[in-house]
Amino acid sequence: MSFFNTTPVPSTKTLRVLAHLLSYPDAELRAHLPELQAALHVERALGASRLAELDALISRLSNRRPLDVEADHVELFDRGRGTALHLFEHVHGDSRDRGPAMVDLCQTYEAAGLFLAPGELPDHLTVVLQYASTQPPAQARAFLGEIAHILQVIFSALLRREAAHACVLAALLDLAGEKAQSVTVPTEPELDESWAEPMAFDGCSTQGQARPGQPQPIQIVRAPVNHTARATQPTPGASA
Repeated sequence: MSFFNTTPVPSTKTLRVLAHLLSYPDAELRAHLPELQAALHVERALGASRLAELDALISRLSNRRPLDVEADHVELFDRGRGTALHLFEHVHGDSRDRGPAMVDLCQTYEAAGLFLAPGELPDHLTVVLQYASTQPPAQARAFLGEIAHILQVIFSALLRREAAHACVLAALLDLAGEKAQSVTVPTEPELDESWAEPMAFDGCSTQGQARPGQPQPIQIVRAPVNHTARATQPTPGASA
């Protein structure tokens, strides 16, 4: 049986380190990996086994070819919905509710005196974690608890892909007071398939118009026939 500490512990540095480990691993980030690793061990907001997993991830990011590390990050987080780090992708998808939710989240940040840099989206997990790191321990833990169901989905998708970054999501669930466990996530279509456009004059996709498996009504409208024009049209082969 596993027991989880119900008392919030200071995790400011740990949350920021986890945010960096989910960021694009450019040369600047890789240069600071030893400092990030040291910060995790100094604060010790996570258990020994979780720290060992994060140590292995940091070693992997440090020792592999930079181009491979960067390519793996793009393939993992930018080419699939299940592992997307934009939280509202998992909640609202492409619905109209996504815009108002973004506005509300921006207002939450601004109320705390935080403002997004140009090009940043408020629902990206790295941004969310930076905000959480500014909150007192109890509030940070409660905030992570509110998004724990999304973290479980991303964690499960990473596990399915056998990604080393799964330990980062597991660490976040630890800090939220939740047990990291695999949940059922839908199988994602191939990227080319999900982005495919319907062929011209070959029907249209019913995604977003009807529930899967339900027939989509089609209305055929015939253009009116101009009988006068047809009557005066010359017969082929006749002299003018």
